[in-house]
Amino acid sequence: MASIKEIKELLKELTELTDSRWADFEADSRSGVQVAVKQRKKVLQAELDEEARLEYMLRYEKDLYARGFQAIAGIDEVGRGPLAGPVVTACVILPKNCKIKYLNDSKKIPKTKHEAIYQAVLHQALAVGVGIVENKIIDQVNIYEATKIGMLQAIDNLQGQITKPDYLLIDAMKLDSTIPQQSIIKGDATSLSIAAASIVAKVTRDKIMADFDQKFPGYAFAKNAGYGTAEHLVALDKLGITPIHRQSFEPIKSMIKA
Repeated sequence: MASIKEIKELLKELTELTDSRWADFEADSRSGVQVAVKQRKKVLQAELDEEARLEYMLRYEKDLYARGFQAIAGIDEVGRGPLAGPVVTACVILPKNCKIKYLNDSKKIPKTKHEAIYQAVLHQALAVGVGIVENKIIDQVNIYEATKIGMLQAIDNLQGQITKPDYLLIDAMKLDSTIPQQSIIKGDATSLSIAAASIVAKVTRDKIMADFDQKFPGYAFAKNAGYGTAEHLVALDKLGITPIHRQSFEPIKSMIKA
């Protein structure tokens, strides 16, 4: 009779839940074997669920492929709400039917996995472009217009095998562009291309804010990314406003008038 350790190795060979060999292992009455069987099935089910999720997130892209579009770009932004720092946008063109495991809206990805998924996107993408709109421009034109400026920058800054997309999938925005486009509410959670742009923008902005944390210590920018956390607000009160704070945002706007 095979040992439990040997059976665990044999279970690794099972890659489908419909495999007839499951019955033999399930007939083994040893509790260790039963636990191993359940664990292996759980892993396979998780893989099936992830595959189904990724397939679902490609539905917009697949519809466009069927209509003849080839260079479909996902566009998203990060940093509309913070009190400090730029708004960062990204434009990403993935290969046809590309699936990157665990790629999702960056807000739904554990921070510990951001860098790995970011690198996977950079490795597999046909093209990536980034736009960065500083706080002074945000104050001049407002955050909504600054976001649009950044998204157009990201398209213009595309680098890779493709320099111009033939269709844009945009997270909840419409752009002044001749390129056909579709605005998708919560697109970063429903389109894989937009999700790819989301993680690129997020990691890029986090790195920018980490650099600002070194330049302007005391505000915990590496930790709060410029958002108005309690710690950040206390620092504003004690240390004052920095050159990267958005003067059109409260409470900074009122602090300047005081």
